[in-house]
Amino acid sequence: MVSSKARTQRKAGANAPLHVKRKMCAAHLSDDLRKEYGARTARVCRGDTVAVLRGDEDHRGTEGRVVDVFTDTGCVTIEGITVKQADGTETARPVHASNLVITKLNLEDEWRKDSLSRKEAKQ
Repeated sequence: MVSSKARTQRKAGANAPLHVKRKMCAAHLSDDLRKEYGARTARVCRGDTVAVLRGDEDHRGTEGRVVDVFTDTGCVTIEGITVKQADGTETARPVHASNLVITKLNLEDEWRKDSLSRKEAKQ
């Protein structure tokens, strides 16, 4: 059963097990990758190159490599996207995966290659 209540959906996402939260860390593929692999989305992995579509005006349009993926919150840290703290030090600014588009995939993982090729074969 899926509820239409926003608070119930938020609670379900917050209390979801990690194997479900991992699927929530997905982003759209760029048009080129979408044609190549026949898939609309893919999970964001460390080493992917992504572009920021939404969010802070300073970071919108920025393209960089994914440094970390936080499955608990669904956020990603990207090279070159930092925020200045009160003491002047710069720290990585997390960006939610839904605000990104994947422009280049990291295909070092054999399992990921296989899953993308299965999606391609379905078409």
